[in-house]
Amino acid sequence: MKIKLNDNKVFFDDNGIKKEIHPFWLRERINSEDYVDKSTQQRLFDPTKIQKKIKIESINLIDGFLEVKFNDGAFAKLSTQDIIKEFKNNNFVKFIKKEKWDSSFKNENTIKYEDNFFEKKEMYHALINFYKYGFIIFKNVPTKNNFLVNFANSIGSVRRTNFGEFFNVRSKPNPNDLAYTSLPLAPHTDNPYRNPVPCIQILHCIENEVSGGFSTLVDGFTVTERLKKDFPEYYKILSETKVRFQFVDKTVVLEDWAEMIKLDEKGEFKQVRFSPRLDFVPLMDSEKLETYYAARKKISEYYNSGKFRIEFKLLPGDLLMMDNYRLLHGRTTFDTNEGKRFLQGCYIDYDSTEGKLKHLKRKFNL
Repeated sequence: MKIKLNDNKVFFDDNGIKKEIHPFWLRERINSEDYVDKSTQQRLFDPTKIQKKIKIESINLIDGFLEVKFNDGAFAKLSTQDIIKEFKNNNFVKFIKKEKWDSSFKNENTIKYEDNFFEKKEMYHALINFYKYGFIIFKNVPTKNNFLVNFANSIGSVRRTNFGEFFNVRSKPNPNDLAYTSLPLAPHTDNPYRNPVPCIQILHCIENEVSGGFSTLVDGFTVTERLKKDFPEYYKILSETKVRFQFVDKTVVLEDWAEMIKLDEKGEFKQVRFSPRLDFVPLMDSEKLETYYAARKKISEYYNSGKFRIEFKLLPGDLLMMDNYRLLHGRTTFDTNEGKRFLQGCYIDYDSTEGKLKHLKRKFNL
């Protein structure tokens, strides 16, 4: 990829395919101190208020920089590498390859927490692994004074819900969610009834004195790819049919319509929503309903199969961060008579982890 000049015009050359770069596009990217605030990197001008038809009066390419004088008197000195990066859509986070996994997954995917951890290279590598596998476990995270909130806000910002800034996961009387019981929880995604669904869930183990209550994870990416291969008709109907997800308690009714398998604009995996206690299938013709119910049953069998599930016990200080768009989580039953099982949880969104990852990449020039 190269920047080339011809007759006062700038071209982007990608392996012989030439495209002209519009003069106004270059004019918007003037970054001298008269046009951009250096501390915030924000424009000091509003490009929508530039009235003249922008043209290039003169142009030079010197030592990796494009020097451009425009017909409105403005002058820009732009790095050709920065221009090329924009054409590449250089959001490297989007290109971290998802690694599919099942019950044979042996990489514990854990990392030890340390003081000032959030600004270290170790955090960068932890977040890379998070995007690869959909989860990461931090060990020895402080358990006092709701440190979970500090942890989450050191990556990005906690997303508050009707459950609060954070929530305490332990058995209690008259719960408004089955999470607050000692019952087993089948694999599910959290908050499928929200728009948008919280992207990332964090669970921090404060106490765990019971022999049961093991945490379980299932990779929805692996399962849906398997379903697409084994039962393409089921995959098709689950990725095309919107169902209603609903949560109701004394103070709120939350609803959203969405597919159980959501695809992106390229038809590739984006998100799973699965919580059989909270979904309501719309009325369709009998034949389509038969197919849909068969598809839902089959994907539920996959999600609940030992072939795809990993199981582990969270110990005090263990903090599990998981992708709620990709992974399903659950737990095995436990006996409250054996002792306490106390986890704290909260949510953050993708801009938190993406922003932190890009910052650390820039900081360490990785």
